[in-house]
Amino acid sequence: MTSEKLSRSTYLSRNVGEFAPTAELFGMAYEKVDDLRYGTNPHQTAAYYKPIGVNSVIGDMEVLKTGKGGLSQTNLEDISYALNICKFFPEPACACMKHVNPSGAAVAVPGDSLVDVYKKARDCDPRAAFGSAVAFNVPLDVATAREIMTSFVECVVAPEYEDGVLDVFTDRETYRINKSIRILKCGDLADLPKYVGDDVSGYQTMKVLADGCVVVADPLMTHVRSVADLPAAVGVSKDLGEVKSEVEATPQQLNDLLVAWYMNVNVRSNGVVIVKNGGALAVGTGEQDRVGAVEQAIAKYESKYKGPEETIEGAAMASDGFFPFPDAVEVAAAVGVKAIVAPVGSIKDAVVIARANELGVALRHAPERVFSHH
Repeated sequence: MTSEKLSRSTYLSRNVGEFAPTAELFGMAYEKVDDLRYGTNPHQTAAYYKPIGVNSVIGDMEVLKTGKGGLSQTNLEDISYALNICKFFPEPACACMKHVNPSGAAVAVPGDSLVDVYKKARDCDPRAAFGSAVAFNVPLDVATAREIMTSFVECVVAPEYEDGVLDVFTDRETYRINKSIRILKCGDLADLPKYVGDDVSGYQTMKVLADGCVVVADPLMTHVRSVADLPAAVGVSKDLGEVKSEVEATPQQLNDLLVAWYMNVNVRSNGVVIVKNGGALAVGTGEQDRVGAVEQAIAKYESKYKGPEETIEGAAMASDGFFPFPDAVEVAAAVGVKAIVAPVGSIKDAVVIARANELGVALRHAPERVFSHH
């Protein structure tokens, strides 16, 4: 970046010991929304800003009920990543976010009520969901609000709330568990960009490095708009020639692959998400090796999953990066995963596909990698 460009951009600097009320950042003008309770940790001060003159899904949130203090940076980041999952689905969806990773998420399948969707999301990992931020893409109803109040939740965010819901969140009978719960009304999730080609101006991400340097990047979007964008895997090698996935996934498994892919866009890499009937069974995240992410997800499922599914048999799995070896597929197949989507691009794609065929696993290829180093 040239010094000329830097001179035209003002960082979100402090003004007389406080965060400035307005700022310009790389050509965009921002106004301060509020000071935060703290940053990532209580000893870190923070404030958050929104673009001036723009309707912001998060920046214009309405606080319907506040807790013992305002929002923290962690609360806002969890809200943002949770909504970034829910935005993909036309069906009712819920994401429980904890430390910028989903502890669980779910989307409605035929017969599901919203409270069913919430339970599936929460019970993927109820221990990690303790103190989470919970997001929805549809109006929150009374039954779901009552279920939320059975355990400790930091924040709830939804685009609308049905009549009587706020009474549930302030009811004396349940107030003891969740008296500090924060209830927030966000904007229309349809305004958030989803796919490559959507208008992302004003959505650039920024990372500040240890020496104050800043990396500015386009946001993580996906080319995947439907199952049609996840074709059967094909690979070529000198020894095997062209190899194609020969195992057919069921319609529900194909839908679960798409659900798992959208969830995985918001999982810290290396990441995998295992889904069945629209609900996450387990999330493996933050591992340095891919097979380790699969092993972590399986271990979580076996020790922490409390949802309605009795078995992982027949589940679908998404990986945010390609498989350099067949080992991750072998580990997943050993516990009953029957359909997997992963990016194309490994020099061993043909070997991996051949092994998946042997194991009876339907393997689909995504057109991109979706690493998230948040």
